[in-house]
Order: sequence, then structure tokens, then C-alpha cells
Amino acid sequence: MTTANLLVELFVEELPPKALRKLGEAFAAVLFEQLQAQGLTLAGSTLMSFASPRRLAAHVTEVRERAEDKAVSHKLMPVSVGLDAEGRATPALLKKLQALGADVAAVPSLRRAMDGKVEALFLDAAASGVTLAQGLQKALTEAIVKLPIPKVMTYQLADGWSDVKFVRPAHGLVALHGERVVPVQALGLSAGNTTHGHRFEAAVDPVVLRHADEYAARLAQDGAVIASFEARRAEIVRQLAAAAARVGGGVRAIEDDALLDEVTALVERPNVLICRFDTEFLEVPQECLILTMKANQKYFPLLDTEGKLTNGFLVVSNISPADAGAVIGGNERVVRPRLADAKFFFDQDRRRPLGSRVPGLDRVVYHNKLGSQGRRTQRVRAIAAGIGRQWGGDVLANKAEQAAALAKADLLTDMVGEFPELQGTMGRYYALNDGLGAEVADAIEDHYRPRFAGDALPRNEVGVAVALADKLETLTGLFGIGSLPTGDRDPFALRRHALGVIRMLVERDLPLRLADLLELALAVLHEDLAAQAKGGDAAASQAGESLKALDSGKVAEALSDFIYDRLGGLLREQGFSSKEVDAVVSLRPQRLGEVPQRLAAVREFALLPEAPALAAANKRIANILKKALDVDAHVSELLLREPAERALHAATGPIAARAGAQFDAGDYAGSLQTLAALRGPVDDFFDGVMVNAEEMDLRLNRLGLLATLHAAMNRVADLSKLAS
Repeated sequence: MTTANLLVELFVEELPPKALRKLGEAFAAVLFEQLQAQGLTLAGSTLMSFASPRRLAAHVTEVRERAEDKAVSHKLMPVSVGLDAEGRATPALLKKLQALGADVAAVPSLRRAMDGKVEALFLDAAASGVTLAQGLQKALTEAIVKLPIPKVMTYQLADGWSDVKFVRPAHGLVALHGERVVPVQALGLSAGNTTHGHRFEAAVDPVVLRHADEYAARLAQDGAVIASFEARRAEIVRQLAAAAARVGGGVRAIEDDALLDEVTALVERPNVLICRFDTEFLEVPQECLILTMKANQKYFPLLDTEGKLTNGFLVVSNISPADAGAVIGGNERVVRPRLADAKFFFDQDRRRPLGSRVPGLDRVVYHNKLGSQGRRTQRVRAIAAGIGRQWGGDVLANKAEQAAALAKADLLTDMVGEFPELQGTMGRYYALNDGLGAEVADAIEDHYRPRFAGDALPRNEVGVAVALADKLETLTGLFGIGSLPTGDRDPFALRRHALGVIRMLVERDLPLRLADLLELALAVLHEDLAAQAKGGDAAASQAGESLKALDSGKVAEALSDFIYDRLGGLLREQGFSSKEVDAVVSLRPQRLGEVPQRLAAVREFALLPEAPALAAANKRIANILKKALDVDAHVSELLLREPAERALHAATGPIAARAGAQFDAGDYAGSLQTLAALRGPVDDFFDGVMVNAEEMDLRLNRLGLLATLHAAMNRVADLSKLAS
């Protein structure tokens, strides 16, 4: 059966740039999957996707003209229903055969086979393979239906009556199997072998495709289009590097994958040009200039060897005129008012001290059940001071309180009003302008960190204290009013806040207990809601309702579960096994900074030859104690009758004392290794002692011995979780 390579292209109006890459990949992938499912591809068939601002396309190698026939077996009905006593076909069987395109002549060839406990009739036949036209039509329809379209457009077809829905109006369809056009249709279009190139620079229009394999080359030659998204992206990267090299001085274009993808989706044949702006604008914080150039103009700012912004930037143009002066001049004129706006906002904002904006936060709503941003700032301020006091005394507490009081003030500046992405960043600049010092200024910027997975933590202790306070206030406040994340929704990013708390406590190894932090934050929330409720307005009434609904004990328990659950997930992502994570996290260690050392100790312990037996014994002990309910961890030596229980008691005391001392010193691995010496006495105990003795005093004493042993052995981790 002959094969040839297949090309399918949808030619459309300009596609949404931020979605183009996904649209191209999805279109090609679904098309390929559907062709595979219908048996139209070979085992060695390969797929290549194309996506440019005005096209989605796929090239598939070794595609059959027709799929191979398949042997199929149709289960008909039980023999007792399909055949009468003389073996003749019943009306029910004849009707079933007719539905399958057969008749009474097929009855002698029907196959009998057991179907469970009943003998049934089966019709063996061959199903004709689909033709490429049939299969591609189905595949193309599926590919269009399953596109991850951000927003659908409805537009009218050429007949003036019909309309279709698609991401953008489609104007052309190509379907070539080798040199042959495959007669398929989509979006009111019939397939052909012509497409269109660059709007202004195509050598010919339309571009005629004589073979599926010449698509990319023909478009590049006749259409002035680089059809492949990846090839176009790579060309932009190459040109950016070359242009930066021409500027000299070791400058480089800023690295931003999202910007690079977006620009790749905006041009069909990139041409990178070097532009400049007036050096006077470099007095403005570079974050402002970089953001306005990237977000508004899609430019690539140039940085020097130290990462500082220069007055040069690169433009990725979609045209390549012989004289690019007009394009360069136009872009330089366009960027000037943008930069002038940024300079104006910066100059205006600096006329007022940052602290003078804090009262205005009382007029900004944070949450109708929790009050304004001003009230939230007061809560963060109190929590930050409490954390600072627990961690570093009054000096840290005072600095953390000062930074927390100003942390949200830049929300009311002109610059942040124009560029919300700069919140925190501008607060730092304005704090430095006010002479507040680097420690407080850095904390104002850093209190949002970590914003995402892999983001840096705050750079100093003041920043960590304020960042912890900010996230704890969010968690306790929203949990306190019952606004919890669900399986697929987390509008307040509470999971991200919890992970931020975990990362700071773990990676900075902070000497802070989680329970104490939650207690502090909840106490501040309770006190603030009580203060708000004393007013006589609607906000006070709402605060009173929130206060009545606040059950600090239940909130602390729910938040603790939430945080430890996030901790477990984070540790598993880092490569620790579920058993290792469960062994440590199930104990709910209050100092999360100890968790990595505990995990390392558990991993080291698991390699000991005694580990499996001790883990199994711990699991057995845990089950015994669970059934016994409340057991006093007390042992009377007078009631130790069996040699094995006396030996276990004698060994537990000194070994537990030595392991406990190592635990208290933070030597978790050494503590577990010391406990490994108990394997022999524990094995002998279970071999020679009946725990549930008939005499109650003996039974309680033996349970007390096991409770003592269990407490001693499971301080670092719950070893029973390691049992297979």
C-alpha cells in the first residue's frame, strides 16, 4: 500500500500571539493522533508542526492512501436465542445480521464460543480501512474542535448567510499528500495547494505548493516566511546576539522567554534592529524602563556586563527595508513618550514620603469580611513585630514593624498604579529616597517573595520577618472566614503562600515553631476584628460577624494540616520517597528547619540491616497501643517476670538516654543509629512475651514498656511508616 508525506495548513488572520505556540503544537498533535488512531500512519511516521502569525500547519511523514483492512469479530447473541431447536436462524438473529450488512447465507459460518457461562454466536468479518480523504477529514475536524482557543470568534462566510466559529477568520486550507490534493473541507473552505506569504515582502502571491515536502522551503523562498515557530525563534535569538555584538562593550539583550515567544508569534520573517533612547531616562529605576519597553513595545532592552540598563534596545521588525532608518527612527520616537511617562511618575512620587501614603490604605478595600488594606497592614505589622521579637529580639522587631508598616504604601503611587508589577520594587526605591536605609528598603521589596516556585527568598532577616507575616496574615485571615482553596480553585493563591512560609522556615532554618506562628497570627486577627467591630457602620457589623465565626482552634488545626500537606508534596517533588516523607511529616515537627536533617537521618537509617525489623516492630507496637487506647508509659520493675521483657527494659533505658541526648543535640542520624541496637531485645520480646496477659497488672506493665519504647524510638521520625 503506497505512502507519501502529508501537509495540512490552515491560513488565517493574525492569531493571538501569547497563544500561538500552544495552538500550533495542539493542532499538529491532535491531527497526528487521529491519523494514527485510524491506521493511516506507519510506525516510523514523524510529525513536524508549524505556526506563524497567520498559519497553523502540520507535516506528517509516511501516510497511507488507505488504512489496512482489519479483522473484526461481532458478538451477536447467545446460541439459544439465535438458533432454534433445529439449528435454523431465528428472526432475532436475521435482524442482527441485516444490521451488520450480512444475511442468512452467513449463518453456517458463524463462530460459536463461550461468553462467560453462555455459548454465544460471533460473526467474523473484515472491516475496510478508511481512505485518507475520510480519515483526514475526521482528523482535521477533531484538531479544530480540540484547539485550546483562548477566545472564539464568530464570523460570516463568503456566501453571506453561513457563519462559523474559530479563533480567527480562516481564508485558506492546504491538504497535500505528496503532490496530490486531498479533498477535505474545514471552516467553509475546500483544500487546495496554494497559500500566502508575507503581507508585504512575498516574492509571489499566492504561493503554489507542488509537493508536501517543499512547504517550509517554498514559503521561505517565495513567501518570505519562516513557517516553523522554533526555527523563527532560533533566528531571533541569533539576530539578537549578533546585534548586541555590533553594539559592543559586552552588552547583551535581556533574557525573557515569554517575551521571546510573544515576539516570535508576532513576526513572520524577523529583522532585528538597534535603537537608542536619551540617556536622561537612565535616572529612572531600570525596572520601570525595562517593564515599559517589554510590556508595551515588545522591545529587548540592552544590559551591560554588570546587568545595568543601557540606553540601547533591540526591535524585532517584521519587515526588512533596504534602508531601516525610518523603522529605527519610528521606534525611537514611539518609546520616548513611554519613558517620559515613567520619568514623570517617578519624579511625582518622590515628592511625597512613602509614609504619608499609609493613611490612604484605609480607603482601599482588601476583603469585605476582613476590612481595608489599612487594617491588613496593621495586622501584618503586629505579626512581623511578634516574629521579629521571637527570632531576634527588640531590634529586629522594630525594624520588621517599620518595614511592614510601609510595605503596601507604594500601592498608592502613580508608578505602581500604571505598572502593578512594580509593587514592592518601587516601595524600595521610595524608601531609599526617604533615607530609611537598605535593610528596611530591601524588606519592603522582598516581602512579596517567594512569588513563585524557585523564586529567591528575602535577602535579609527583616525581609523574612515581614514576608512571613504577610503570608501568615493572608492564610489565617482567609482560613478564618472560611475562604479555603478547593481542588481546582485557589483565587487567593493560598497554596503559594503556604509554600512560601515553608520555604522560609526550612531554607533559612528559622528557630520558630509553626504552632507559635499560627497562634500569633490568629491572636492578631482576633484582636483586630474585635477592634473593627466596635464601630457603628456596616464594616463594623461585618467585622463582628467575622469575629463570631472565627474559631481559632479549628483554624489553627486546619491551617496546620494544610501546611504539612504542602510540605509533604514539596518534599516528594524534591525526590524523597513517600515512606520517608510520611515518617517525618506525620510527627508534625514544629521547627520545619529540622525536616531536611530528619529526612537525611531516615534515609541513612533505612540502609542499616536492622532497619526493616525495627520498622516492622514499630508498626506492630503502634497497632497494639492503638487498640489499647490510653496507655501510661510507666514500667514497674517488680512486674517484669519474663527474661525477655527484663532484658528489653534494661536495654531501653541507657540506649534511649543516649539516643535522646543525640536528638537534643541535633544529631538525628546518630540518634537513629543508636536505637538500632534495640533490634535484638525487641525481637526477643515479641518472640517470648505475651503482651496481652490475662493478669491486668502484667498487661498494663507490658503495654507501658512498649509505650516507653515507642516514645523513645520515634522522636526523629515515625519508623513504622518505613515498614513495607
